[in-house]
Amino acid sequence: MSLRGVCLAAGARILLSDVDLSVRAGEFVAVVGPNGVGKSTLLRSIAGFARPLAGTIEIDGSDSGALSAHERAQRISLLGSDGEVPAGLSLREVAVTGRFARRPWWDWTRSDEDLRIAGAALERVDLGTAGERDFASLSSGERQRAWIALALAQEASTLLLDEPTSHLDARYALDILGLLRSLARGSTSVVAVLHDLNEAAAFADRVALLGEGRVLAYERPERALDPELLGRAYGVTFVRVAIEGEPRVFARAINPPRRQEGTLSDWQRARHDR
Repeated sequence: MSLRGVCLAAGARILLSDVDLSVRAGEFVAVVGPNGVGKSTLLRSIAGFARPLAGTIEIDGSDSGALSAHERAQRISLLGSDGEVPAGLSLREVAVTGRFARRPWWDWTRSDEDLRIAGAALERVDLGTAGERDFASLSSGERQRAWIALALAQEASTLLLDEPTSHLDARYALDILGLLRSLARGSTSVVAVLHDLNEAAAFADRVALLGEGRVLAYERPERALDPELLGRAYGVTFVRVAIEGEPRVFARAINPPRRQEGTLSDWQRARHDR
């Protein structure tokens, strides 16, 4: 996956400018930054649900904007916030919908192979024995794992996840991050928005730190999670300590707020001046 010169906006407000990122097959990238900086919009743009104002996004060497919805679904799986499910569906019936990306839009049948793959995905998130439960009966944490199972059943080469550990307790958060780490050791590219900086430090190959309307750092965790850069992004003082030889960061105090936003007209003027 490759992004070059990408600019993203929400209405008249510029979120991110001049984004240059590349993610290799078999790499786990964590995207971190303050609320409203554009993390979710970045994932949606990669998946083709939001178009950038400028720049290019390529998936497996193809311009994502030129791909059909069916082609994108075979290459990219996007796990967003909790969605709606029609009443009466079982967990297994929800998970198997991830297989629809593998067939024409008009074919809604489910093969034995589809059921096997969906069942294996449920096993991987520790829901293998819950397949016949009504989806509506699941807890928020179980639903979160169910959505991850659906994304796994899709078998896309690029997996995008927006806060995959939300609603999860400590055990399952570690389990899911470990699962994503293992997927990235294969041929899957994993990009996950994380709010816990120390989860990013422990599991990601590289961290994209967003702040001040741009990518402040795209480095290995020990370099991207620099206290000075984190302070600029979050407006909070950070300290870094080593725990069992691994770097961890903690917030300490609130700094005076800084205006970091730009507007669409600001961006257009800057491009004109250049």
